[in-house]
Amino acid sequence: MYKYIKEQEKFLLKELKKENADYNWLLEYFKAQIEFISHERFIHLIVTLFFSWLFIISIIISFLYTNILLIFLDLILLVLVLFYIVHYYRLENGLQSWYKMYNEISKQKRDVL
Repeated sequence: MYKYIKEQEKFLLKELKKENADYNWLLEYFKAQIEFISHERFIHLIVTLFFSWLFIISIIISFLYTNILLIFLDLILLVLVLFYIVHYYRLENGLQSWYKMYNEISKQKRDVL
C-alpha cells in the first residue's frame, strides 16, 4: 500500500508539471484516491487495534499461566503488532502528505483562474 501511495504522488507531481494541467480533473482524481486510502487506513486501524488487544490479553494470560508456548505466542503477536503499527504509521503519514498536496492543487487552481 505504501508503494501505491508513492506511485500516486509521482503521478500527481508529473501531471502538475505539465503546462496545460487540468486542475479540475486532478482534484477529482486525487479526492477519490484520498477516499480510497482513508478507507484502507480505517480498516488497518481496526486490525491494528484488534491485534493489540489480542497481544495484551495474551500477555495477561501468560502471566497467569506460565507456559513456554504462551510466551512464543506473545512474541509472535508482538512482532505482528509492531509491523501493523509501522504500516499504519506509513499510511497515516502518506495520507497527511496527500491532504497537503490536495490543498496545494486547490491553491494552484485558484491562482490559474
